Amino acid sequence: MHGSSLTAAGEVEKAVKVAQAADTAARNSYGRLVAILSARSHDVAWAEDALSTAFESALQYWPQTGIPAKPEAWLLTVARRAMIDGARQRQTQAAALPDLLLLSDELMEEVDSAVIPDQRLALMFACAHPAIDASMRAPLILQTILGLDAAAIASAFLVSPATMAQRLVRAKAKIRDSRIPLLIPDQSVITARLDAINDAIYAVYTAGWADLAGAEGQTSLVDEAIWLADLLAALKPDEAESLGLLALMLYTESRRPARRDASGEYVPLAQQDTQLWDGKLIRTAEKILKRASVLQQAGRYQLEAAIQSAHVARRFSGQTDWPAIVKLYAQLMRMTDSPVVAINHAIAVAETAGPQAALDILPTVQAQPRLQNYQAYWAAQAHLLKSAGDVAQARQAYDISIGLEPDAAVRRFLQKQRASLDQ
Repeated sequence: MHGSSLTAAGEVEKAVKVAQAADTAARNSYGRLVAILSARSHDVAWAEDALSTAFESALQYWPQTGIPAKPEAWLLTVARRAMIDGARQRQTQAAALPDLLLLSDELMEEVDSAVIPDQRLALMFACAHPAIDASMRAPLILQTILGLDAAAIASAFLVSPATMAQRLVRAKAKIRDSRIPLLIPDQSVITARLDAINDAIYAVYTAGWADLAGAEGQTSLVDEAIWLADLLAALKPDEAESLGLLALMLYTESRRPARRDASGEYVPLAQQDTQLWDGKLIRTAEKILKRASVLQQAGRYQLEAAIQSAHVARRFSGQTDWPAIVKLYAQLMRMTDSPVVAINHAIAVAETAGPQAALDILPTVQAQPRLQNYQAYWAAQAHLLKSAGDVAQARQAYDISIGLEPDAAVRRFLQKQRASLDQ
């Protein structure tokens, strides 16, 4: 009995090790393998299906055969064989022949190769191709590079899993049918496409950051976005904006521990305990932003990172350098002409020139109709009107802001601010 217990325990331990090895391979290699499997066929969905088969085989065979010395190469070989089997089952041999020849050649070539090429950047460029709908670039990168399923992606982008799955299928079909190359484009288009990739990664980050309560899946989205930005910075270390994006997210993430108090209530930036900010993340962000500045390629994400740097400096000096922040937002305004930037610029101006000066430059719904349902706009207006002593208008702005805010803790904070108007 005792021997059988030991045997069972050993089998469980082996299964756990295999599962951990498969998880590690998926984390580190999923995008690499999808990229190389779809490089010639242009069929991302086909590559993903084959890779799924390879992972299933790993869970089946590795407990018996042991974890291979090169798990990534093992998975690539099995996935390619699965693709060859799939090609053989196509309707006509004529249609299957080109794919069979390509895959067979690659299989022989790569099995003997000690280094599997990293084509994830090329896959990112394909996902950010102008032919792909802009709203689908971030979800497509999440699935093809990280292997997240449609349900997890759907929850982040506030659509149903079925809708997201359909959109992802259509986006991958566009890559296949339009023969979008999985290649790094020439210099004439690389900047525009990199901007799209950066924007997609930042969209992933903001989807996770917006959930203050840390709902299941949201914190991991933040982690995945930072991982993607780190990957992009490693693949394109000479692109200052990619470095700026990574620095921006690290600065912002450093403040996460202070965004809630011990009882889970929302704490605005100005009231946060700076000693709770993550000093290690701040130092890493500082180094990355300095690397970006040396490249002398001014851009939006670098300016946003510099603004965050000015905010986190309060951890060391005890004061926020509002004049510097105002100047940085003014530069960002000239670069982006974004109403969101304009709102933040006005809030910064209030700290140096008073609330009325800020209200004078705050965008209006008449000039920017899309601000009508933008919660942060009404929260900013309410704060500025309150500071300026316009109680009636502040009360109305708070009511709209509270109605638009999805997070219960932030609603409670705004309700307290509104209640203070009557005291």
